[in-house]
Amino acid sequence: MTSPVPAVVVADIPEHAVLLDVREDDEWAAGHAPGAVHLPMGQVAQRLDELATAFPDHVVRVVCRSGGRSARVTAYLKQAGWDAVNVEGGMRAWAAAGRPMVAELGPTQPDAAPRVL
Repeated sequence: MTSPVPAVVVADIPEHAVLLDVREDDEWAAGHAPGAVHLPMGQVAQRLDELATAFPDHVVRVVCRSGGRSARVTAYLKQAGWDAVNVEGGMRAWAAAGRPMVAELGPTQPDAAPRVL
């Protein structure tokens, strides 16, 4: 039997905590937490060394759109020895809680508000 993936609710995440966002490029561009680190789920295994720089305290709060992909990445990171937790409800919960978001907008949508895809 496997143990459940450790998780944290958005309300318990410190205001300036850095998140590891494992969504795809278009999801990230549409809206993400300020200061988050973007590392799509499919690239995590080959780019683990980057996490040591981005998360020097080794606490990795992993987020995706709703919590499924981030739960899998959290389990992988835990197995690799990281102190990782899944953000319950993902960016949908983040946005619903009124937490700040930024977007990486292109010239075709310069005034679009950040949103969760």
